Amino acid sequence: MRRSRTSRMLRGVALVVAALLLPACAGLPMAGDVAAGLPLGESPQDVDILPVASGPISGAGPQKIVEGFLEAGITTADNWETARKFLAEPLQQTWRPSAGVSIDVATDSRTITASVPDDEVEDVNSAEVQVLLDLVASVDEFGEYSEAVGASPVRFALERQEDGEWRITEAPDGIVIDDPRFTKVFDGYPLQYFDASWSRLVPDMRWFPRRLSPATTVTKALISGAPSAWLDPAVQNAFPADVQLAQEAVPITSAQVAEVALTRSASGLDGRTLSRMRTQLQATLKAAGVSVSEVRFTVDDRALDAGVVDVAEPAAEAGTLVVKDGAFGRIVGGEISPISGISDQIAEIAEPLAAIEVAADDSRAAVQLADGRAFLLRETGRDELAAGPGLIAPSLDRYGYVWTVPGTDPTALRVWGDDVAPLPVKNAWPSASSISDLRVAADGARIAAVIMVGGQRWLVVAAVVRDSDGVPTALDEIKQLRLLDGAATGLSWLGPDRLGVLVDPMNPRIVTQIVSGPGLVEAAPGEAVSFAGARAPAGARVLGSGGQLFAHAGSAWREVATGVTLLATRAGE
Repeated sequence: MRRSRTSRMLRGVALVVAALLLPACAGLPMAGDVAAGLPLGESPQDVDILPVASGPISGAGPQKIVEGFLEAGITTADNWETARKFLAEPLQQTWRPSAGVSIDVATDSRTITASVPDDEVEDVNSAEVQVLLDLVASVDEFGEYSEAVGASPVRFALERQEDGEWRITEAPDGIVIDDPRFTKVFDGYPLQYFDASWSRLVPDMRWFPRRLSPATTVTKALISGAPSAWLDPAVQNAFPADVQLAQEAVPITSAQVAEVALTRSASGLDGRTLSRMRTQLQATLKAAGVSVSEVRFTVDDRALDAGVVDVAEPAAEAGTLVVKDGAFGRIVGGEISPISGISDQIAEIAEPLAAIEVAADDSRAAVQLADGRAFLLRETGRDELAAGPGLIAPSLDRYGYVWTVPGTDPTALRVWGDDVAPLPVKNAWPSASSISDLRVAADGARIAAVIMVGGQRWLVVAAVVRDSDGVPTALDEIKQLRLLDGAATGLSWLGPDRLGVLVDPMNPRIVTQIVSGPGLVEAAPGEAVSFAGARAPAGARVLGSGGQLFAHAGSAWREVATGVTLLATRAGE
C-alpha cells in the first residue's frame, strides 16, 4: 500500500536540495488562509509567542526591501501575507512560500550585495540583489528536514513601481529562516506509519508552520503523502494511494471527534484496512498534540465502519541497569535488583566486562568483554558469537537478534539469532571507513550509527529491511543527521524520535538529536565515560570515570549513585 517508486525517487532527489532553488509548482500541505482562533480540540502550539515581522518601509531601497522580505519569512499568518507585500503584484500571485525552507546560521551571517547601492538608486529603475546564505539545514515541500551545510547564493530582481517604491519582481519559491528562530516558527509533527509486520508504529518527523491547524496539516500529510525516502523500505502506509481527503479541512466536534471526509474510493475498502487507517491517523493526531477522542471517516456524509487494530506500545521505563560491587541488575536506591536468568550468568564471568545490553522483556542479554569477544546470554546458557576481532558494542533488536560489526569494516555487519549463526546484512554503510557505535530502535525498523565518511564523523540513521520472518537482510540508504565534532563514546535512543550521543572524552558533551530535525548540545558531567538512553531524554544516565552515576535534574546533572563499574543499556534505548 505504498506510493509509487517513481514518486519515492523524485522525493529522494528533493531531499538533497539545500537551497531555495525549488520548483514553483511544489508546495507543503500548508497553504491557505489562517482562520481566526483555533477549533475545539486543536493544540494552540504556543501561537502567542510567534515572532512577527513588519512590512516594507516607504522609500526603502532594493537591498532593504530584500532584507525585509527575508525577515518576513518568520511571519506565516495569512499564507505569508507580510512577505508578499515586498513583492510586485504579479509575483504576489505566483510566489509559493510553502515550497520549502532554507535554514541559515543567523541573520547577521547573510552577505547581501546589490547591483546598485541603496543610496545611488535615484536614477535607476531596476536592480539585482544577491544574498549568500550560510546554510545549516533545509525543509522540503513535504516537511522533511535535512542537514544541508554550506554556502548557497540566492538572486532577487527588483523594479521601481509606479508609486516610486521598490518591489521584488523575481524571487525563488520558499522562505529563509535563521536557525535560532526556526523552532519558534515551525514545529515537528511525527507522522505515524506501520512497520512491515503491521504491529508497531514508526515515527516520521515532519516540520510545518506552528500557526496552522495541526489536525488538518498532519492529516493531509499522512493521507496525501508518503513516508520519507530513507524510511520507506521499512514501513507501510495503511492509506491506499487512491484514497484522498474529500474536504480541505478536518473539523473536530464538541465531542473531540475528528471528522475526516474521504473520497469515494474509500467506500470499497475492507474492514481491516479501514481499521488500520483509523489507528494510524489517531496515533498521528495524538503525536501531533491534537486532543481527539476518535477519528470518524465518512464518504458522501455516510460514516464508514472503521475499528482499530492492536499495536505494540512502548515498554514502560524499566530502570537503570548497572554493575555495582560485582552484581548486575537494576539499581534502586543504591541497591541492585537482579534480573532472573541474566544477572547470575553475568556474575559468573570472570573476565572484565565492556558492555551489556538487555532485551526489553529481560529474556536475553548481549555481553561484550574487554577483549572484544561477544556473547548472547539466555536462561538456557551463554553462547559466544562467532565474530572476528575489533567488534563494537553489540545491540539487540525487538526480534531478539544481536547486531555488531568490526569497527574498521562497517560493511561486515552481522546479526545473530537464536541459532547463534551469523547472518550478513547487506548494504551496511558502504561509504563509511569506520564505525564506533550502532543502536537499533525499539520498533526494529531503524538503526542509528556513528560512522566516519571522508574523514568526517557523522550521526546517521537507516531503515532496516527484513524478510517475511523478521530476519534483517539489508540496510537501505543512510540519512545523515548531524556532523559530530568529536569522537563518540556512547549512542542511545531517547524515545522514538530522538538520539543521544556522548562525544569528546576530553570535553564531554551530549548531543540530543531529533531524527529528521534539529539538535542541541549540552555539557556532560566531568569525566563522563559512558551513556545510556531511556524512553525520554529526561531519563538518560551518564557514568563518570570514578564510578559516579548521574541523572538529569532539570537542566543540570545530579549524582545519584557511586561505585558503579559499568552502565548497561536496554534494547531500543
